[in-house]
Amino acid sequence: MTLQNRTNHTDAIAQGDHGDPIDRTDRLGHTDPTDMPSAVRPNGTAPSADPAPRRRRRRPMRTALIVLAALSVAGAAEVAATGALDGGGDDQPSAAPSGPSRTAEVELRTLTRTQTVEGTLGYGTATPVQAPGAASGSPGGDAQGGRSGHSADSPGAGIVTALPGEGDTIRRGESVYSVDDQKVPLLYGSIPLYRTLRVGSEGKDVAMLEKNLAELGYTGFTVDNAYTSATAEAVRAWQDDLGREQTGTVAPGEAVVAPGARRVAEVGAAVGTTPTGEILTWSGTERSIGVDLDVRYEDLVDDGTKATVRLPDGTSVEATVTDVGTAATAASDGSGGGRGSGGSGGSPKATLPVQLSVKNQKKLGRYQAAPVDVTLEAETREDVLAVPVEALTARREDGYAVQAVRGGQVEYLPVKLGMFANGMVEISGDGITEGLVVGVPQ
Repeated sequence: MTLQNRTNHTDAIAQGDHGDPIDRTDRLGHTDPTDMPSAVRPNGTAPSADPAPRRRRRRPMRTALIVLAALSVAGAAEVAATGALDGGGDDQPSAAPSGPSRTAEVELRTLTRTQTVEGTLGYGTATPVQAPGAASGSPGGDAQGGRSGHSADSPGAGIVTALPGEGDTIRRGESVYSVDDQKVPLLYGSIPLYRTLRVGSEGKDVAMLEKNLAELGYTGFTVDNAYTSATAEAVRAWQDDLGREQTGTVAPGEAVVAPGARRVAEVGAAVGTTPTGEILTWSGTERSIGVDLDVRYEDLVDDGTKATVRLPDGTSVEATVTDVGTAATAASDGSGGGRGSGGSGGSPKATLPVQLSVKNQKKLGRYQAAPVDVTLEAETREDVLAVPVEALTARREDGYAVQAVRGGQVEYLPVKLGMFANGMVEISGDGITEGLVVGVPQ
């Protein structure tokens, strides 16, 4: 082939099938030697047998076309999703929304209003047992101590010869402590021994003494308000069993009176010393729950209110409110919070002392004292229509509404609110029925 023919053949290849010229010039203006005719290539180099270089040069064009096509599809999808594609006319309406993205049904259910607060498991508030004469005639105490053979006018006489241990339980008739080796027993009641009882005495304190004697097994007298010779005879028998002087009379301080069996919390006296001040402190024998309730929750509690107590190990036990005290302001210790503290910032907080009893003591396990969570069940409403609180929508004029979804259409229905409980709210109003689907705004 002549030089001219080879040149024309090379140009035809460079033109491609459609006669379009392909630029073979590099960035410096030089022609690719592999695309030159052999007669004009440097050093007479032969054409490459591998067509790969040509395909590599065409790949950027194909990649650009693919990316452009993908962007076109994405753009069309976005237009369709936003409703911007109107079919070529400015007066074409966009598609209506299909309804809320989240919905819920109006439920017929029971709502219970609850509030979880912090409490303390223990044996209740400990009260003191005073030394002989220290509490004689003093009102308001639930216990009174004394020494056999000594009146209230001779406090501090004698030596303490026996004391109980912390955690001990003392029941009716058992010795609380001993002075000069004479036992001072426990009697059940609410009236302390404030005077010497003898033949001819009458009153509620006489009835209290006689009832205790009868419960302890002494007989021969009638349980009433009158202290008779028969009563004195029973008292002598009782004093003999206690190892005391058999006087037939009962003076203040010769017995300790409490509402029931007691558990010793702390012993303050020591054997071999003169009894002064607090001999010991004690409490009830059953574990109970104490709560310092914030006054804003005052309406949640009353005698008989039910509660669920969660113990540290995660188990729960049922409890009942047995006593609601009077609001008092707790002084802050400046610690900034915690159980029983004055709250954050060291501010004092008004609280109500609330006591709860636990019928099933076994469910409390071995806990003697522990922090617990108390869930108060203040109010229950049965068979009410309710929706999630998030379904409520505030109305411009006043009150609230829900978005009723019917047949793909949304209608706002005004509602009247009732009880809120556990993320649900009681609602009522025209069109509000069980099973109605309502929107839950995001």
